[in-house]
Amino acid sequence: MAPHRKSRPPASMGMRTPALATAALTSVALLSQSADASPAAEPKPSMEEVQKKVDDLYQQAGTATEKYNEAKAKTTKQRKRVDTLLDDMAQRTEKLNDAREELGTFAAAQYRTGASAPDTASLLLADNPQDYFDQTQLMNRLTARQKQAVEDYATQRAAATQKRQEASEGLETLTTTQSTLKTSKADVQRKLAEARELLSKLTAEDKARLAAIERERQEKAQRKADELARQQAADAAAQAQQDAGTATGTGTGTGTGTGTGSAPGSDSAATSKAAKALAFARAQIGKPYVWGASGPGSYDCSGLTQAAWKAAGVTLPRTTWDQVETGTTVSVDHAQPGDLVFFYDDISHVGIYIGDGMMIHAPKPGAYVREESIYYMPIHSVVRPA
Repeated sequence: MAPHRKSRPPASMGMRTPALATAALTSVALLSQSADASPAAEPKPSMEEVQKKVDDLYQQAGTATEKYNEAKAKTTKQRKRVDTLLDDMAQRTEKLNDAREELGTFAAAQYRTGASAPDTASLLLADNPQDYFDQTQLMNRLTARQKQAVEDYATQRAAATQKRQEASEGLETLTTTQSTLKTSKADVQRKLAEARELLSKLTAEDKARLAAIERERQEKAQRKADELARQQAADAAAQAQQDAGTATGTGTGTGTGTGTGSAPGSDSAATSKAAKALAFARAQIGKPYVWGASGPGSYDCSGLTQAAWKAAGVTLPRTTWDQVETGTTVSVDHAQPGDLVFFYDDISHVGIYIGDGMMIHAPKPGAYVREESIYYMPIHSVVRPA
């Protein structure tokens, strides 16, 4: 009888080796941990980073505001041009109708008298009546008055066609600038919404820290303004001493002095205008910043400088990009009251210098027209309008 053999259990029910069992348990544990673990949270930005982000958004909104101002100015100008062209076109059309009516009168007269009505009809229907008019047969039949009528008709027709073309092109340009205006407006609103959303997520502690950072920033800018004020005062004293020495040395009764100053009348006029611009700007302190506004109740940055110099009798363009091209560029060290100070590489902000390193400007949404150090933002250039 064959020896009894113990049958092996099925593979599915068999015992695994210790190594395989350990590996299986490890895999299960790892999978369990992976399933239970939550995604790693992003590190919370520092308040300095938040401050920079908010500043960047406001600057981008300022740039979009200047694009809006530019498009708005172009739209206004183009709309006036189109209105003028449409009025002109209407007048030209009326004159054309009058000329056509006079030719019709001649055609009717020719028909009643049995003259060559078909020739006249062809004249009225011709694409270029002058070409037909030049034909010898018709020339012999028309009187001087009729010839003038044909010439007037041809002239008025050409003028009306030209004005119609100009008006059509003007309307296309107007449509383009209006589209740019809408796009710029949307850009401003989007950037401001992002800034508001970012600030709305801050806790009371975050806001306090942000306010402290802002104070530190203003204090640093003020220290630099004070330093510039001391430097300018020293330069002015040195210049006054030099001028006094020059006047003493040359004022010896010969009447041939060669003073180095510019014409007093010119300096006086420029100083007077600057004083008027500053007086206007000071009167606006406390009024809110509103993007796209140019007064009288609210302003954006370039709207304020434009209005201030307008009060002094000087017309400035609407945008910072155009204002920076108007006048004479001077160094920061030689800035004088009334000068325009431009900021950022893209020249998206401007203030009006009041002396001692300070300016009056309309800062940003949520703020009011105020005095501030010119070193609060990175300076691009200084321009003297007058």
